[in-house]
Amino acid sequence: MAKTFWEALQNRRSIYGLSDEKVVSEQRIEEIVKDAVTYTPSSFNSQSTRVVLLFGEQSKKLWQITLDTLQKLVSPEQFIETEKKINGAFASGYGTVLFFEDQTVVDGLMKGFPLYADNFPVWSQHTNAMHQLVVWTALEAEGLGASLQHYNPIIDSAVQTEWNIPATWKMIAQMPFGKPAFTPSEKQVADMDSRVKVYK
Repeated sequence: MAKTFWEALQNRRSIYGLSDEKVVSEQRIEEIVKDAVTYTPSSFNSQSTRVVLLFGEQSKKLWQITLDTLQKLVSPEQFIETEKKINGAFASGYGTVLFFEDQTVVDGLMKGFPLYADNFPVWSQHTNAMHQLVVWTALEAEGLGASLQHYNPIIDSAVQTEWNIPATWKMIAQMPFGKPAFTPSEKQVADMDSRVKVYK
């Protein structure tokens, strides 16, 4: 990796301007995603997270689906700005990572451990969030920018049909990535004393 873990974590930002210039190979990005899925922890070792990785035209297809869906839901005036944002910040990138949770796994845990049943959907979200952070930080370490989007559930059905996604996979988020087209501003951090308490 070009950066250490902590450097990547510190530099990670939501990048809303992406180009499709190849900073690293598709093979390397595939390795990152597979390593994240392999090594990121999950409650009860459930391994419930599922990922779909889209490159190039497949990624652009996802964002066109999103635009086509939104055009039916927002006013023409709103759509102008929406189209500009999606085409310039998401569809313009190198690819998109789609994050899902397999509800078959979650339901199985709920039935198998009824004492904790109410917690498994929550823990499933925690599991997915950890995968998102690992992938995002690893992409940053390779010099790529990304952001996290949530156009689900309005695009779920079309995505499921287009890429033959199992009905039991619940979409959680979309992560467009690519070469950053600008340098983000410094992150504003809230007062640490109000967020962390230390006792010795």
